[in-house]
Amino acid sequence: MKQVKQTEIITKAEKMIQELPYERFLRFGPEHLTEAELLAIIIRTGTHEKSALQVAEEVLCLARYPKEGLLGLYDVTLEELKSIGGIGEVKAVKLKSLTELSMRLSTARAKEGLSFQCSGQVAAYFMERLRHRDTECVVLVCLDAKGQVICEKKMSEGSVTMSLISPREIFLTALENRAVTILLVHNHPSGDPTPSKSDKELTDNVRDAGNQMGIPLLDHIIIGDQSYVSFKEASWFIK
Repeated sequence: MKQVKQTEIITKAEKMIQELPYERFLRFGPEHLTEAELLAIIIRTGTHEKSALQVAEEVLCLARYPKEGLLGLYDVTLEELKSIGGIGEVKAVKLKSLTELSMRLSTARAKEGLSFQCSGQVAAYFMERLRHRDTECVVLVCLDAKGQVICEKKMSEGSVTMSLISPREIFLTALENRAVTILLVHNHPSGDPTPSKSDKELTDNVRDAGNQMGIPLLDHIIIGDQSYVSFKEASWFIK
């Protein structure tokens, strides 16, 4: 009888540990926790009706298709977070700060040893910054004679389907910054990096103008969802 009670006590204790993400973190490490459990640690407290874990699960449910789980937090607004019981302004700001930190960590990791001659490295560098956007954003990268970045400038942020930009704007910026070469990067909100007709036309126009002005276009990279297309890699510079 005594042994049965001890077993029941142990079972209850183990169940409590499973229900407390903070203790599970200390016992097993973060890699063994679910996304909801990790969020619950940041949220810390729930309400009278819900635990922090239950609040965290509601937060993850805000993710919009096709993004799921933590990735969905990039698109969730402060107001949407605050609509969940147990999430006030302070917690909402913390959660949005978490997504920003995640993006910056990925960018910093990709920047180590970055060569702008390597399309894959450039795509990795811009991936987290651009793949979560719901509108197209065109970024111009100006490089010096050693291939080092002089500046990165957002040239356009357009509708869901197209960006509004002209070669004239691009080269005015390049000349102002005394760029030796330039590189274009933009995203496709659909997640599919396949170039559109306007993408190809812009690339041809900028490349031709760059060759005439002595400021060549190194590449035009389109960012999708964990995928990219490089005009240089695909040999689409060749007419």
